[in-house]
Amino acid sequence: MVLRAALLWLSEQRGIFSFIRGNRLARRFAARFVAGETVEAAVAALAELNAAGISASLDLLGESVTSAAEAGAARDTYRETLDRIRQTGADSNVSVKLTQMGLDLDERLCVENMRAIIAKARSYGSFVRIDMEQSAYTDTTLRLFRRTFHPEFGSTVGVVLQSYLRRTQQDLEEMIALGARVRLCKGAYKEPPDVAFPDKRDVDANYVRCMERLLERGNYPGIATHDTKIIAHAKDFARRGGVAPQRFEFQMLYGVRRDLQQGLRRAGYNVRVYVPFGSHWYPYLMRRLAERPANIAFLLGNVVRESLRRS
Repeated sequence: MVLRAALLWLSEQRGIFSFIRGNRLARRFAARFVAGETVEAAVAALAELNAAGISASLDLLGESVTSAAEAGAARDTYRETLDRIRQTGADSNVSVKLTQMGLDLDERLCVENMRAIIAKARSYGSFVRIDMEQSAYTDTTLRLFRRTFHPEFGSTVGVVLQSYLRRTQQDLEEMIALGARVRLCKGAYKEPPDVAFPDKRDVDANYVRCMERLLERGNYPGIATHDTKIIAHAKDFARRGGVAPQRFEFQMLYGVRRDLQQGLRRAGYNVRVYVPFGSHWYPYLMRRLAERPANIAFLLGNVVRESLRRS
C-alpha cells in the first residue's frame, strides 16, 4: 500500500517527467504500455490487435491542460485520430478525458470541444467514451453526460464508472436507467478512504456487484479488468443468466495480459484493448506501475544504471 501510494504521488509530479521522458530505457519500458507518441504510431498499433479479432479504444494521453490552445490541440488530434481510423478501416473508437478538453478552464469550452469530437465520431458511425478521472470530477462528468452529451448524441457516447468509489452503485443505477453505455473499471487514482474503498477486497466486491447489474440490464457494457477470477465469474454469471457473449465486451489495457486477451477472443468473447498514445505518458506509466509495483524494480534499476553511465 505504501509503495502504491508513492507511485500514485509520483504520477502527479510533472517536474519528474522531463527526466523520465529523456531516459532511453524508461521510454522502452513505457513502449510496452503506450503505442507511441503520434497518431500514426497509434493507428499502426491497431493492425496487430485487429488481426487477432480484438477491437481498440485510442486514448490521447495528457489530462488537465492549462490553456485553451492546449485543449484545442487535443481536440484536433482526436478529430485527426478519428479520420485516420476511418481511412485505414481500423476497428477502434476513442476515449477522452474532460480535463484534456479544458474542463478546468471553462466548462463551455470543454463542452464545445467534446461536441466537435463526438459529432465527428457520429458522422463515421463510431463511438466516444468519456473517461472518468479523480473523484473531484465525478459529479461534473456525470452531470455533463446526463444533461448534455447523452441527450444530444445518444449511443454515440458512453461513460466510465470506477468500482473503488463508494458512490458507484448509485451512479450505476442512474446510468442503467438512461440506457447509457458504461465501462466498469476499478480505478487507479489516489483517493481518501471516505471517498474510495481502501481495501482491494472491497473494491473487488463492489466491482462484481456492479458488473452483475450491468450484465443483467446494461447497454453493451465494457467489463474492464485483468482479474482472472472476476472474468471467470462474469463468464459464468452471463452463461447462467442467458446473457449472450455479443451483449458485452471484456476490456483490457494495451501491453497487459495479451495471452488473456487472445484467449478470450478465441473463446468467442468480444475484447477491446485500451490503447494510449502521446508524449504525456509518464503519469499513465506511474499508474500502471502502481497497479503492479513489482515492475518498479526493473524500471528504476535501469534508469539508475543509465544515469550512472552518463555521469
